[in-house]
Amino acid sequence: MGSKGLVRRNHVLARTGPGPKPGENMARVLIAGDESATAAVLQNGFEAHGFSTTVVDDGAQAVEAARDSDYDLVVIDLRLPSKDGLEVVVDLRARGERMPVIMLTPDEADDTALAGLERGADDFVRKPFSFDEVLARARLRLRAADAADAVITAEPLTLDLHRHAILVGEVVIDLPGREFALAEMLFRHQGEILSRQRLLEAVWGQDAGPTSKKLEVYILYLRRKLGDGAIENIRGRGYRLRPDRVSVG
Repeated sequence: MGSKGLVRRNHVLARTGPGPKPGENMARVLIAGDESATAAVLQNGFEAHGFSTTVVDDGAQAVEAARDSDYDLVVIDLRLPSKDGLEVVVDLRARGERMPVIMLTPDEADDTALAGLERGADDFVRKPFSFDEVLARARLRLRAADAADAVITAEPLTLDLHRHAILVGEVVIDLPGREFALAEMLFRHQGEILSRQRLLEAVWGQDAGPTSKKLEVYILYLRRKLGDGAIENIRGRGYRLRPDRVSVG
């Protein structure tokens, strides 16, 4: 972009294009990309279809913008200054942000596109792209987000994604940010053994080195609330949720 920093765009060009579909009028889109031509195509295209947009040209600014405002969708380029697209997605998910994220990837970056999905992106579009493809994927992800359940169940536990809490019968256990992010990973992959490194990257991002003790500390926090047996440590492999071993109260 021409100047660094946040560039807000809130006008809606209702006279251009077919207009918004029912239920998506003024959906808010955060666009993160440092190629001015690409960002302009996305911004003009979304606004022409009734969306409100904000454009940033830096990964750290994308994280800041998502923290300071509520967005319905994020479209982010893989290659960004300060933080790349993968790092931004990890940071957003670690903070509990659930809005759909579409990542723009180079045509040859198969491994990176898959890494983006594993770290929390919902979809990816290869560059060069047509805006019609981006729009179709955006509408699909917004519909899916609207229809998504707000809870994840692992009997007898229920994780409430809106309240950031675990429900056990009538007992409500509130979870601070990192505890919630860790619990969500375990709930979403219940039955799976999640490696230590995968949990570290999902909750704390790529800055968490393999020797970090953060994971063990937060596993302890969750065990104090759910019982020692609720999170099983499989030596040398990782951790998994054991809802059948929960002991609360």
